[in-house]
Amino acid sequence: MARVIAIANQKGGVGKTTTAVNLAASLAVAEQKTLLVDADPQGNATSGLGVDRNGIRQSLYDVLLGEAGIDDAILAGVQFRDLDLLPATADLAAAEIELVDRPGREQTMRQALAAVRDRYDIILIDCPPSLGLITVNMLAAADALLIPVQCEYYALEGLSQLLNTVHLVQRGVNPTLAIDGVLLTMYDTRLNLSRQVAADAREYFGPKVFDTIVPRNVRLAEAPGFGKPIILYDVQSIGAQAYMGVARELLERQRNELLENEQEAAAAAAATAAGRSRSAKMAAEQNGIAASPPSTS
Repeated sequence: MARVIAIANQKGGVGKTTTAVNLAASLAVAEQKTLLVDADPQGNATSGLGVDRNGIRQSLYDVLLGEAGIDDAILAGVQFRDLDLLPATADLAAAEIELVDRPGREQTMRQALAAVRDRYDIILIDCPPSLGLITVNMLAAADALLIPVQCEYYALEGLSQLLNTVHLVQRGVNPTLAIDGVLLTMYDTRLNLSRQVAADAREYFGPKVFDTIVPRNVRLAEAPGFGKPIILYDVQSIGAQAYMGVARELLERQRNELLENEQEAAAAAAATAAGRSRSAKMAAEQNGIAASPPSTS
């Protein structure tokens, strides 16, 4: 069963789509069956993988509005054997309005993904740079949230609004939504400001911040213009190496979480078994006392 991770930040220009495309590509190279969902009406994740938006017949818009099944809209093997894409077109902007009056509108994406979750190891969702109904729909469908934060001025200030939205989603439609991590992007080693933002993020989010930092890199900025993830455009670049590092770290975190869950489950099972054993022993002792003949002394 796939883990669904929404990549979101209501602030634009933080490297959200760059992260979605290149992390998905890196996971696919690591032989993780990956689905990238482009939930941004701008469709940059779609074009970033070399897909011509003008040639798309069915997209996320059709899935959300119930006009197409998710299987019909998914493009298989985009750039990599293990990377599939659920594309977006400009029509998706209209879904924000058309879903408003629909009952259970926040659960539409969750219901759509339920049909394909067992086919993938990881599903990444590139959310739009807003906190509207589409983003809420994506957060409601996600198991966890990955937040890209650019290492620039005001980077952390806008996060409070995003975190408030996350709390509302947790209380309302998705109580299990977690924050998988915070990824520092556009880091410039020459700037004190970048170091300060990184330090502030680590102080605020602690171990949620990825150890891997994505640097400001010209090759990363060029790759979308060629319709390629950085790992195909220039695998030797520091940007490609960074996103492969993020993929490794994400997989390691998931393995550790799975191991912890298994250990907790084993401990709970052992405690339950021990409790039953004690109860059975006490019951046996009580039955033994009741069955003993009264003393005649």
